[in-house]
Formats: sequence, structure tokens, C-alpha cells
Amino acid sequence: MKTAIVTASYAPDFERCRLLCETLDAHVEGFTRHYILVEHADVAIFRELESPTRVIVDERDLLPGWLRSFPDPLSFGRKRIWLSLRTKPLRGWHAQQLRRIAIAAHADEDALFYVDSDVAFLKPFSADRLWRGTDARLFRRDNVLAGPGNGDQKTWSRNAGAALGIERPAVSPHDYITTLIAWRRDATLGMCRRIEEKHGRHWVEVIGAERQFSECLLYGRYADEVIAGAGHFHDGREFCRVRWFGPSLSDEEFREFIDGMAPEQVAIGMQSFIGTDIDRIRRLIGK
Repeated sequence: MKTAIVTASYAPDFERCRLLCETLDAHVEGFTRHYILVEHADVAIFRELESPTRVIVDERDLLPGWLRSFPDPLSFGRKRIWLSLRTKPLRGWHAQQLRRIAIAAHADEDALFYVDSDVAFLKPFSADRLWRGTDARLFRRDNVLAGPGNGDQKTWSRNAGAALGIERPAVSPHDYITTLIAWRRDATLGMCRRIEEKHGRHWVEVIGAERQFSECLLYGRYADEVIAGAGHFHDGREFCRVRWFGPSLSDEEFREFIDGMAPEQVAIGMQSFIGTDIDRIRRLIGK
């Protein structure tokens, strides 16, 4: 079974993406290609990262022509906004999610392994760990949305169910969101067909009609509730230790964060908005 690595990125994360590529090349094996998906305006910048196995993919080759990005006047052009008469105004994180889905129609690998550009691999990892025979690993944390709290994720789950035409339950009890996840390409294509058949519109138009969505919950609910888990096996272990929120770490705290990696974790993720300087990350991981 062939596996491709997929990273959706943008210009402000370029140096982080460069570090990802360096650590990926040093530690990861068993994949065919690494696709980096970027907005049209960022293609020239990211070409520097291309290699025989690394391809820069222009968003315009993935998304419908009626959805285009523009400088956002509310940010004096510092940010971008994606506009269309068929969707609500979308931000960069929305566009990145749509790219991650859309690449399935352009790749020919059996699975897509999603790796964010603020990830750095610290230990060896093989794509073979994503397969059990011909079944692909589906990350799932069981029943974490069944209780109180997790309001945003419940909204995303509800919107995913509506897009897929799932009437009950309105909200899945399970969470499918993490860093370093794999999707079957054939299932991703099936998910898009399902959305279009249920709504009679392009899948981007359906998803983009709601600004609160998660591609992970969309795929997870499709895999579990529409195709009854066919071609998948569940695993709740996380391959990447991520710091999602909080202030930038001191050197000592950063080393403690790395030392706290679970045995199955092979990478760390430091969310770019936390503000940890990329040169510090390089120095502390020996790159």
C-alpha cells in the first residue's frame, strides 16, 4: 500500500516547513511523495523545498475556480480572505482544510498522511505503521465528546453530520482531531461524492457554507458512520506531542516537553502562534 505525506502551509510558516522537511527526510521512510499545498501567491517561495520526492502544489490546481483569495482589507492586506458567491468568506485555516481534502483527487497513493508544517520529527517513523494489511489507521479518541464541554468540536461534528447527511446522532461521541493522521484516498473521494449526492452541489460549496468545520471530524464520521469503518482500524495513540496553547517555553521547559514524549510519539508540534522562535527550536533539537 502506497502512502503520501501531505502538508498544507503558507508563507509565514515557510521556515517551519523547511525544518519539517529536513527532519522528515532524516527520520521518515516508507512514503512515495511529500505534497506541500500552498496558495498560488506562495508557490514561488516554496519551490525552494522541492526535491525528487517533494512536490509543491498550487491551490488553484486543487480548488474550484470560483473560490479565490484576496488581501483582506480589514487587516490592511496582512492576511488573506477566500471569497465566493457560493460560500461564506473563508480564512486561511479554512482553505488549508479544503486543500487537504482536495489533494485526494490529484494523488495516486492509497493513503494520505497529514503532517502540519509546524511539526518536527525527532525519532524514526515508517509509514508501515499506518497499515494493518490493507486497512488504514484511523485516529479516534472514543467518547470524549459524549459529556459536557468541547463546544467547538461538537459544533464541527454536528456540521460534519449535516454535510454527510447523517441524521442520528447529530453529534458523534468520538473525536478524530490530532496531528499526524492518515486517510484512505478512496474513502476521501467517496466522502466528497457523498456530500455532492446529498446536496446536489460541489462539496467545497457545501462545506464552505459553514465557517465552523473540521476536516478531521468530517472524514472520521464518514469512515465510521457512512462506510461502517470499512478499510480502517482504530487507534487512539498520538504520534506527535503538540503544544497547542500557552506562552513560549524556556529552554529548560522545552527540553522537559521533549523528555515528556510518550514511547509511541516520534515528533513534536509547536503551534506557530505561540511564538517560539524557529532558531531556538532548531538549536534545541540539534538542527
